[in-house]
Amino acid sequence: MRIGITGHSNLVPECVDAVRAAIRDVLHEETAGGSSLIGVTCLAPGADQVFARVVLEMGGKVEVVLPASDYRAKIKPDGVAEYDELISKADIVSVLPFMLSGRQAYVAANERMLASVELLVAVWDGQPAGGRGGTGEVVEHARASGVPVVVVWPEVARRG
Repeated sequence: MRIGITGHSNLVPECVDAVRAAIRDVLHEETAGGSSLIGVTCLAPGADQVFARVVLEMGGKVEVVLPASDYRAKIKPDGVAEYDELISKADIVSVLPFMLSGRQAYVAANERMLASVELLVAVWDGQPAGGRGGTGEVVEHARASGVPVVVVWPEVARRG
């Protein structure tokens, strides 16, 4: 089962455990019949990285779609170690042909991810996207494309 992720990058630390548990519950349910698990992510901070870690903990494989060749440089210094660890554990890393990260690259990366999955997990508060490539827009695009979406937003979830 190929499952993609979209979600907020600015989750408050206090809610990460609840988000992790909710993602794990969805992934367990979707793979209960013994399906192998492949998680497809752009590995952004926040929801994407929580998802990647859960997929790995469950013995699944991670495929990363990076929006641009400078993507790592966009990660805040306190998040680089986790990013490096997760990307080193990925089975496949694809880098789109953009030199610079930006809305166009993020939209293209999300489109690539959506085209390759059977289900999208959205760690989403239900608010409209703050710009092109945002979580709300990815959910909209998935639904319009016929990709089923499971929204994960535990009661304690908050954005910072």
